[in-house]
Amino acid sequence: MKLVWQLGAVAVVAFAGGQVLGAVEGAWPARCAAGVATAVLAVLVYGWVVRRTEHRPSLEVSRQGAAGGLVRGMLIGAVAFGLVITDIAGMGYYHVHGRGSVTGAVGLFGFMAAAAATEELMFRGVLLRIVEGRFGTWTALVAVSAVFGAQHLTNADATVWGAVAIAIEGGGMLGAAYIATRKLWVPIGLHFAWNFAESGVFSTEASGNGASKGLLDSTTSSGHALVTGGSFGPEGSLYSVVFCSLVTLGFLLLARRRGHVLPPRRRVAAAVPAAATVAR
Repeated sequence: MKLVWQLGAVAVVAFAGGQVLGAVEGAWPARCAAGVATAVLAVLVYGWVVRRTEHRPSLEVSRQGAAGGLVRGMLIGAVAFGLVITDIAGMGYYHVHGRGSVTGAVGLFGFMAAAAATEELMFRGVLLRIVEGRFGTWTALVAVSAVFGAQHLTNADATVWGAVAIAIEGGGMLGAAYIATRKLWVPIGLHFAWNFAESGVFSTEASGNGASKGLLDSTTSSGHALVTGGSFGPEGSLYSVVFCSLVTLGFLLLARRRGHVLPPRRRVAAAVPAAATVAR
């Protein structure tokens, strides 16, 4: 039941924010403000509902370490996508023609802030955390990553490969970031920076939603879809899968070193009688 309440609360904020963002689509200052407000409100609502339904402090969104976590996540996301687009450009498939739209980038800043915060709260804050508590880290990471990838099949230019790539790179990387830190700030920052770099800076197709008007006026020429990502965008590129998988591995190694990898609850329960027998 707590899963339903928590998902529902964040989903309501995401829906309301989406309606406002749609209503002010042409007004870039309002669009930016509405997106940031949606992100902040979603975090506050999530924290309140967690405290009410689980009767514990919502440590995963506590203010302590929030700024540092967001900055670290944004740096990782920006560098990771920068490496991807650099390799695609090096293959001759991505071309910059000049300056793009500053106002478009500002509007996308708000939109991506709202998307990153609400998706991380739902997928990592609620689903991954609760499923992990019952079935263990590995099962939860695989299952929630698959759901995260499948969600992108509803996008306009979605492809099955694109959804699989998102599950591997996005689901794995963002889930591992949460597991390693046990807070949502790094995943939120990483998710935001990746998406904003993709659309708000480099103006490429984002997750099958078409090209955006960001800071750079650019085009991605036709080439092998496994290199460029095709109509799905760079997230469908093997470069994204490789670089994000490396980041995922780094986070998982950190999580293991910190003792953050959880076994299934039934295995823990089974170990209790055995430990008691040994003690006797």
